[in-house]
Amino acid sequence: MITSPAFRGRRYAVLGLARSGLATVDALVASGAAVTAWDERDAARAQVAGKATLADPLTVDLAGFAAVVVSPGVPLNRHPIAAAARAAGVPVIGDIELFAQARAGLPPHKVVGITGTNGKSTTTALITHLLETAWVPTLMGGNIGLPILGREPLAAGGVYVLELSSYQIDLTFGLDCDVAVLLNITPDHLDRYDGFAGYAASKARLFAMQSAGHVAVIADEDVPCRAVAGNVVGRLVRVAASQAGDQSAWPALQGPHNAQNAAAAIAVARALGLGEVAIADGLRTYPGLPHRMERVAEKRGVLFVNDSKATNATSVAPALAAYPAVHWILGGKPKTDELDACAPHYGHVRAAYTIGEAGPMFAAILRAAGKPVIESGTLAAAVGAAAAAARPGEVVLLSPACASFDQFTDYEARGDAFRAAVEALA
Repeated sequence: MITSPAFRGRRYAVLGLARSGLATVDALVASGAAVTAWDERDAARAQVAGKATLADPLTVDLAGFAAVVVSPGVPLNRHPIAAAARAAGVPVIGDIELFAQARAGLPPHKVVGITGTNGKSTTTALITHLLETAWVPTLMGGNIGLPILGREPLAAGGVYVLELSSYQIDLTFGLDCDVAVLLNITPDHLDRYDGFAGYAASKARLFAMQSAGHVAVIADEDVPCRAVAGNVVGRLVRVAASQAGDQSAWPALQGPHNAQNAAAAIAVARALGLGEVAIADGLRTYPGLPHRMERVAEKRGVLFVNDSKATNATSVAPALAAYPAVHWILGGKPKTDELDACAPHYGHVRAAYTIGEAGPMFAAILRAAGKPVIESGTLAAAVGAAAAAARPGEVVLLSPACASFDQFTDYEARGDAFRAAVEALA
């Protein structure tokens, strides 16, 4: 795991003991820090018993603590820990900030940070794959894969590739990325911010933390991204989907959204010194990620596609654009009350099958647009109905435009349930 002498002898409170929280406790304890940890779940607290003092930070005098380390899922705009820490003069940070503080003690390395509303995971995984293809020591972490503090440090010359959500950036103050990437900014997570401007400002902070000599790769395709680019202090590289070139040799990188992802990844690879042959090999052999336009099965000429990671309308639109005849399964816990980004592709929708809390709202929107809708309620029912209606050459697409938390623990569980329902079809 990644440890640091900078943490030795200091006191930390850790709130939230999911994967990143558990890795944080272990890294701090291994570094010689004293840790007070808490999670509402008994099972989570049991995993750190004997390592940390178990106490809710809201009941502890935080004076003298080095920091309160919270899970990115803790809504600081509503949770009382923010005010409690502020009253005690203690910073509220995340595990990425601890990684940033530990960097000075690690073997010489570089860090690539990737943010944006959509495409972060694919771009992060693609950059990692390009580096691995070129035999560069690489670790992928942040909002994807295993917690970065729980990994073994890279050897000298390695590259840490971090997917960074706005929540993680909010909790980070000293991460000076050698290469920082911004893909796009569209409305998302507005329940956590003071409007869209606040959300966009969160993304911009990744670039404000950069040193003047470092590289900023920014997609020059929406107004908020161009505004961020205008304030970059480092070396700016503007990218666009049109720069990706011919995608026909990249099986897992089809569609206009993946053209943008590929253009950004190519720019990062070049900034890190990779050669064109290694980049071409990496693009050709990239395997793709589960739950992102993942081809699950083809049955009786009907293709079933798992795009469970598409949790907002903007991320659904490329999937609808990619297939000319779609039976669309959507719904879940809504983030917004509209599907505007999908509207240009409604002509591809043969029928829609709504599920979850957003089901009635989305059904009304699509019926008003003249589309046939079945309010299925559950994912299993939607898969059954869509499979029965689809004809050879058509696609049954799970692309929910919603979070999963009304019916599933996360988007991965939702995608796994889709795959299981497809496998169960006769």
